Amino acid sequence: MHVKAKTMAFGGLLLALAVVCMALGSIIETSTLFLLAAASFFVGIVIREFGLKIGAAFYIAAVLLGFITAPNKFYVLTFAAMGLYIWGIEAVFRWLEKHPKAGNRRTVFWISKYVIFNVMYIPIVLIFRNMLFARSISGLVIAGVIIGGQAALFIYDRAYEYVQTHVWGRIRGRVLS
Repeated sequence: MHVKAKTMAFGGLLLALAVVCMALGSIIETSTLFLLAAASFFVGIVIREFGLKIGAAFYIAAVLLGFITAPNKFYVLTFAAMGLYIWGIEAVFRWLEKHPKAGNRRTVFWISKYVIFNVMYIPIVLIFRNMLFARSISGLVIAGVIIGGQAALFIYDRAYEYVQTHVWGRIRGRVLS
C-alpha cells in the first residue's frame, strides 16, 4: 500500500496532537476527560479524511505512542476506549452508506453506538470495579454508574458530531488545500 506524502504528514501532525493531548491530560488534571476526548476526535478526523484502514493505523500508533510518552497509562487506556468507540461508529456509518436499504438507518446507527459503547463500558465497570472505586460499593451505585455512562456517551457523541461538522468542517479547507 502506497501512502501519499500529504497523508503521512497530516497524519503525523494529528498523531502528535493526539499524544500531546494525552500527555496534557496527565498534567492538567481538571481537563483530563476533555483532553482525552479531543485526542480521540483526531481518530475520527483521520478516518473521515483517509478511510478506515489508515484510521486504524493511526489509532494503533496513537495508543502505542501514548503508552510510551504519557505519564499516566490509565489515561491512555481511556483514550484507547474512546478511540475504539469512534472507529467503531465510523465503521458502522460506512457500512450503512454501502447498504442504503438497511431498515431505519438512523435507528440502526444509534443502537450500534450504544452497543459498541456498552460492550466496552459495562465489563470495565463490573470487572475492574476495585480499580475504579476506592471502596466497596453497592449494586445500586454500580447501576447508577452504568446509567450515568449512557448519559455521558450521549454528551460525548454530540460533542464529536459538533467537532466533525462545525469545527473540522470550517478549518478542513484551509488545512487540506
